[in-house]
Amino acid sequence: MAPKVSTTATRTALLEAAREEFAAYGVAGARVDRIAERAGVNKERIYGHFGSKEKLFDEVIKEALDDLTTQISLPGADPGDYVARLTDYYHSHPELVRLLMWEALNYRDQEGLPAGQEVRVERCRRKTASLAEGLGVEPSPEVARMVFMMTGLALFPSMMRQLGRIILGEAADDHEAMRDQIAAFVTSGFKSGFKESR
Repeated sequence: MAPKVSTTATRTALLEAAREEFAAYGVAGARVDRIAERAGVNKERIYGHFGSKEKLFDEVIKEALDDLTTQISLPGADPGDYVARLTDYYHSHPELVRLLMWEALNYRDQEGLPAGQEVRVERCRRKTASLAEGLGVEPSPEVARMVFMMTGLALFPSMMRQLGRIILGEAADDHEAMRDQIAAFVTSGFKSGFKESR
């Protein structure tokens, strides 16, 4: 008789298999049977643990962003360093970049936020508060836009590799140069005069 696999181990195996599947195929293209096969379980276990393919996708995104949050500290007083660390993280985690792109495509026509995004909203609020404190200003929509733009700058080289090759040629493969230029750009922007919106 085979040993019983724990619920935690099954859930972990399903999330790992789903991360690979969703990164490769997105929500619409992912197949529950392939996820179950990769995880070595019956596909009914997916529904038992997560309820639906969409809820499994949401959990995969949540876990991936939990990892990013534990590894990349808040922006604080050094936005250039923050964006450099974020650029490195996205570069070394291409599956997260693909997951975020698939998420954007999957939810593009929805009004407001997909269900269950409260934790992400709170994380972004903390990033905005951290950056505002580092700059000596109050949190505001302007500071939140800066967090959004820094995130976009950090993501862009990993999201649009083909455009980087078209524009930069072989120089597109120099991750360190790209990271350093993004960080310098952000630092320069903040030094040139960030003013809080009134």
